[in-house]
Amino acid sequence: MNNILPSNNWNTTLYEDKHSFVWQYGENLLQLLNPQPGELILDLGCGTGQLTEKIALAGAEVMGIDHAPAMIEKARQNYPHLRFDVADASNFHVDQPLDAVFSNAVLHWVKEADQAIASIHQALKPGGRFVAEFGGQGNVEAIAKALYGALEAIGIPKAQIVNPWYFPSIGEYATQLEQQGFDVIYATLFTRPTPLAEGAAGIANWIQMFASTLLAGLSAEQQMHIIHVVEQYLKPTMYQQGTWTADYRRIRIVAIKV
Repeated sequence: MNNILPSNNWNTTLYEDKHSFVWQYGENLLQLLNPQPGELILDLGCGTGQLTEKIALAGAEVMGIDHAPAMIEKARQNYPHLRFDVADASNFHVDQPLDAVFSNAVLHWVKEADQAIASIHQALKPGGRFVAEFGGQGNVEAIAKALYGALEAIGIPKAQIVNPWYFPSIGEYATQLEQQGFDVIYATLFTRPTPLAEGAAGIANWIQMFASTLLAGLSAEQQMHIIHVVEQYLKPTMYQQGTWTADYRRIRIVAIKV
């Protein structure tokens, strides 16, 4: 089942070098998790393992899973003392019940949210906690609008443009959690403008990393044209003093298995 990420072929060098904000912004999510020595914790969608390592440093027994084999391979290289496995967020199983499932910047790739929630619920002990942050309603709205517009302008019908993301409202996501046996004790949706690395190349790097499925099937020339059109459209509002800033909106959730 290929549904945690738009592609299994993630460029881990690009991810680590140009998009370190993904886990750097996740560090204060660890305060919500508050891992304790001896706890069993799963890092769901661990990427290249930076936050998994921080959970381990708190004394917890932690394992990381990700759907992308390249990410897991890199995580194992980065932190050979930790356990990392390839697994699907919407259909994973654990050896023994967990104290917590932690997930940063992953669940907006998982359109089968109900299946992911069921897997998370099954993995937790009664009273276990689910702590997550991911893209919420309105996330990258300006970037997505620019991309869709540029694709339509070169003759791609709107009906053929498949949105690769899942950005729910708090109400939508909390309701799904409650329906599957969670008590939602904390939920917030907030705007988080996110500066991108590499100066003028920032938005092009972002598109190539996180919106590559929208460009799939286009020639290299068409892809560069799309990126150029998006840059010109967004530049007046999102490029200042040599830095691109993405229009992120994030959901944070803490839920307890009843």
